[in-house]
Amino acid sequence: MTRRSRSRFPTTLITAITVALAAGACGGDDAPDLSGVEITVGSRDFTEQYLLSAILIEALDEYGADVVDATDTGDIATTRDALTSGDIDAYWEYNSAALVEVFGRPGDPEADPDDLTDEAAELDAANDIAWIGRSTFSNTYGFALSPGLGEEHQPNRYDPDAFDLADLADLLDDETDLTVCVEDAFVERADGLALFEQGTGFTIPDDQLVVLDSIEEVYPMVGDGDCDVAEVFTTDPQIAEYGLDVIENHGVFLTYNASLTIRDEVYAQSPEAFDDLVDDILGALSRQRIIELNGRVTAGEPVAEVADDFVDEYLDD
Repeated sequence: MTRRSRSRFPTTLITAITVALAAGACGGDDAPDLSGVEITVGSRDFTEQYLLSAILIEALDEYGADVVDATDTGDIATTRDALTSGDIDAYWEYNSAALVEVFGRPGDPEADPDDLTDEAAELDAANDIAWIGRSTFSNTYGFALSPGLGEEHQPNRYDPDAFDLADLADLLDDETDLTVCVEDAFVERADGLALFEQGTGFTIPDDQLVVLDSIEEVYPMVGDGDCDVAEVFTTDPQIAEYGLDVIENHGVFLTYNASLTIRDEVYAQSPEAFDDLVDDILGALSRQRIIELNGRVTAGEPVAEVADDFVDEYLDD
């Protein structure tokens, strides 16, 4: 873990410096003031989580907090354990992921995103954890066709008769030589492959299913034509990079909107400032922007630099 902290000065000097910074670099009198707040930020172990947490860390540091960087905490179970045990104080979580994977609730692909977030927040109140904000973008599961197969079937989200997941099930049933690449977590999770099979009534045969260790291995396989269909996350930049066509969902997979989950003990130190900060971050993250930022990180730009650019452009007035 990397600690990002300021030097120890007398209280009067700290106050003077904080006021000067808030009035200048950090958006004037309306900027959130988190001076004196100590917080450890974690993350789950994939690109979008690294990015969101880096943005949060940069913004917290800008607004005066004493931040410990504990990103790449682990998978959802490991990261949640770290939060509830107090090893970390905050990380970004997705409404349906928490409901299904943490609280064991059945997923509802047609539920309103606000209702999903409210339900997760109500359940987490018993753990002394608050949920702040909700992103407009949804990083949900999906399937995409390889460039060749996509050209043939031309999924189009604006066409009411677009090739959808039910059509995919029929295609895989009819053309048994087609293969589907997925990561192992997609097979294991209740909100992954199981929802496709429940929603379409079709079970992908084992000889058509290629299970890989990570989503990073899936994209080049389908992009290069070694697989015909790929599991994807819908805010992943590799979709455009490899020329894949995302298949219309029509209420099969769940909605995954991001919120900041934070221990009540830390949140209570400055709730209005935390609310304002999260609203500022999520308000600037449209679906297209998160895809663009994810793409920069995936292409090799240091995540801290991408986060710094975002904070400079969208949070510093």
